[in-house]
Amino acid sequence: MPVNVETEHPEFRQDPPSLVRLVLLVDDSRLQRRILRASLERWGYAVAECGSAEEALDICRERPVDLIISDWMMPGMNGPEFCSAFRALPRDSYGYFILLTSKSETGEMVHGLDVGADEFLTKPVNANELRARIASGERILRMEHQLREQNRLLSATLAELRTLYDAIDRDLVEARKLQQSLVREHSRRFGASEVTLLLRPCGHVGGDLVGFFPAGDGKVGLFSVDVSGHGISSAMVTARLAGLLVSSSPDQNLALEGGEDGTIHARPPEEVVEHLNRLFLEELETEHYFTILLALVSLDTGEMRFVQAGHPYPAIQRADGTIEFLGAGGLPVGLIPGAGFEAGVAHLAPGDRVFLASDGITECPSPTDEQLGEEGLCRLLKTNAHVRGEAFFAAIMEDLVAYAGTADMPDDISAVLFEFG
Repeated sequence: MPVNVETEHPEFRQDPPSLVRLVLLVDDSRLQRRILRASLERWGYAVAECGSAEEALDICRERPVDLIISDWMMPGMNGPEFCSAFRALPRDSYGYFILLTSKSETGEMVHGLDVGADEFLTKPVNANELRARIASGERILRMEHQLREQNRLLSATLAELRTLYDAIDRDLVEARKLQQSLVREHSRRFGASEVTLLLRPCGHVGGDLVGFFPAGDGKVGLFSVDVSGHGISSAMVTARLAGLLVSSSPDQNLALEGGEDGTIHARPPEEVVEHLNRLFLEELETEHYFTILLALVSLDTGEMRFVQAGHPYPAIQRADGTIEFLGAGGLPVGLIPGAGFEAGVAHLAPGDRVFLASDGITECPSPTDEQLGEEGLCRLLKTNAHVRGEAFFAAIMEDLVAYAGTADMPDDISAVLFEFG
């Protein structure tokens, strides 16, 4: 059976190493210093001594003193005054201070504590009591040392985290630039009509996407997408969707198909959304889903065929200022296999405009957490009915900031404005 050396032979038990490297004795009595020094050196401590507080302060400025044993009554600066001066010295670590006194009045003891003394010893000094006081000081110094070491490790860890954060932040800044580049043009004219886009992530990157594409046969495609969640993973899904919808080539855009004669035709929006639903569920391994409003507008007749898949209702602002909300809601994309998506049809007249937006606008909260809602959106559209193009979105953002009371929006803000000429 193995022998526990610490239990069977206490003389072999290892005490924690002492943190007291130097003890300073301060007493105008040389005999008192000699008696205390003998005990301290017998216990293994390095000892320095002096006969006045002024000399002791010089020693403390030059050497790292860990524990001081000072007499209370001394010529010149007394013990409490010395203790107060010692506490005022710049130090990297704590110094334990024991006052030797023949005083026993409570008021005197309180004064000693007020100036920074840690312990008191009554003269004549009992060796066992002195050793107990020093052991108490070592415990305090050991805890202080551990705390400083933990703070050092914490500071080092925080510095490393800051370095990592700065690297991630730089990457996210570049990611934001890349995401913004997915929207190659923020506005374009199509004859007498014009499309304008707004895309403002709430963080470095977001899950919203807006865009348009020429769809052949005098048509233009419009889309507004909102991917579930926020951040990098949502932004990666929007990048994938941009690769499927932004291009004007039928080889790279699911919403287009090419004819044998080289012409380009638009696929019905409901077929495009059904294709996206199959693609996400069967080919893409992601927990995200998304809502989309996909519209196909004839630049000649003003007919707009659209699919609303869980996205906020599209709004038509007529030339006379009245506003109509279209659609029936629909299911988000990427949730239910075989989901069907129905198309709706609207007709635009010259001077009408279509507003497609993510829920970051209608769900924008006021300082009292009241959402803007469709009624608030109507107010913004009517207030800015006379403003066109990019100036319209600048005005809308100014109004949203005023409503929210802050420029830091809790969700991505994105929208498409189509003005029919």
